[in-house]
Amino acid sequence: MFQGETAITIDDKGRLAIPSSHRDAVVRECGNRLVITYNPFESGSLYLYPLPAWERLRDQVNALPRAKAVNRMLQLKLVGAASVVELDGNGRVSVPASHRAAVGIEKKAVLLGMGDKFELWSEQAHHAQIRQTLSDQDMGDALLDLKL
Repeated sequence: MFQGETAITIDDKGRLAIPSSHRDAVVRECGNRLVITYNPFESGSLYLYPLPAWERLRDQVNALPRAKAVNRMLQLKLVGAASVVELDGNGRVSVPASHRAAVGIEKKAVLLGMGDKFELWSEQAHHAQIRQTLSDQDMGDALLDLKL
């Protein structure tokens, strides 16, 4: 559903404009609402899920046994930090200040469409990720058949 990279400016009130190319899908398929939460796998970024996809994921994460520390951490970062946001009349959403501060998002950020969700990266963290390259050791057998 979502794909592409967009340089984003966060305004003084902590709002970002969803790219116009994605607004119709957010309105139609997400009921105009997204859920913002931490990316538990990478520092420097947040996840923005469509509400229906989020509800399915939330239920799966909450069903994990809490006896394992990794499950509790996943529940804390994904479910405990989740915030429902709604597009305003100008197609903007407010990113909570606590989320922005935790991942280092200030004025400039990058919004990535990742298919089922968006990732919102601090500009610095995104540049660091893009500069990394994959080596032969990173490529498992399952990736060898990709026609890149």
